[in-house]
Amino acid sequence: MKKHATLTTTLLKQWQSGGLLSDLLLPLSWITRLVVRVKNTLYGLGLKKTHRLPVPVIVVGNIFVGGTGKTPFVLALIEALRERGWQPGIVSRGYGVEIGPEPRYGSGSDASARLLGDEPALLAQAAPIAVHPDRTRAARCLLQHFPDTTVIIADDGLQHLALGRDIEIAIQDSRGTGNGRLLPAGPLREPASRLNRIDYLVTNSPAELSPQNPPAHATQPQNAAARPRQVSMQLQPTRFIHLASGNTIAPESWRAQHQRARIAAVAGIGHPPRFFTTLEQAGIVVRQTLAFPDHHAYTQAELHAIDADLILMTAKDAAKCRDMQDDRLWALEVAPRFSDGDFFDDIAEKLKSLPVY
Repeated sequence: MKKHATLTTTLLKQWQSGGLLSDLLLPLSWITRLVVRVKNTLYGLGLKKTHRLPVPVIVVGNIFVGGTGKTPFVLALIEALRERGWQPGIVSRGYGVEIGPEPRYGSGSDASARLLGDEPALLAQAAPIAVHPDRTRAARCLLQHFPDTTVIIADDGLQHLALGRDIEIAIQDSRGTGNGRLLPAGPLREPASRLNRIDYLVTNSPAELSPQNPPAHATQPQNAAARPRQVSMQLQPTRFIHLASGNTIAPESWRAQHQRARIAAVAGIGHPPRFFTTLEQAGIVVRQTLAFPDHHAYTQAELHAIDADLILMTAKDAAKCRDMQDDRLWALEVAPRFSDGDFFDDIAEKLKSLPVY
């Protein structure tokens, strides 16, 4: 197990800067590139069908495998669209759960993480959602059960070409495109040149970045005329939520009240270090951090074994842990701050300019 963990750590490092292990895996990346090219060609020639829906579709995704901050961005997008007169709905795959042949759907308090998955259950608190590996089926289910929906947000749907889309938004973080290689020699699902064809590129980073030239684009995309509109995003802590009681408290007050507490932090997300960094930047002194795989299903015994006065987790993790009998559990909610104040207005204008379906 330790040897496997060391190998994984080495590969993750080489996904950023390259190395012998990445070089050895490069022939497999050529296969990935071929598969991507064949798929794109089949859809481009119409040999595989792209399905259009009666409402506009905004796809939010990434080309870097793992977490880049899509969920808080989608929550912000939902709020912004609603403020501008749209009624958004969401479709997602439903990672971490077995969906079965029929799509599942939910909204608000009736959305269960056990049935929909952790991220969909969290997103459903903001807008109706339907989940299925076939995003088109999910979208049709969404429109059937929530007919007031006027725009669909496809969460993590950038590579799902069967679903027609009107706007594409890619989210990246400070890791950018890593070593620029496709899986498994690198972290990319598609070639970095894919970012030339999207509408917006949002860079999620702890530090303020210029949207004109974020680090991820030192080399990509090459064609300046084809570059998407670039925006930087910083995740700001907004409140802590006590899972047992539902009580909320501002980060500054929470920190002041628990200065002497032994605090542990857990994260079962795509990139756990980002959560731990957010806590550090908020002035929270964490004595123990535990990183779990994305969509990790926590158990009561697992959390009980953590030797700490308080346990902090992400809102995504909290969606699966609200019924846990542990008074120590707190979730941190974050909200993005954007470098471009007109960003969402631009998206709304683009939606208005679309032809009537």
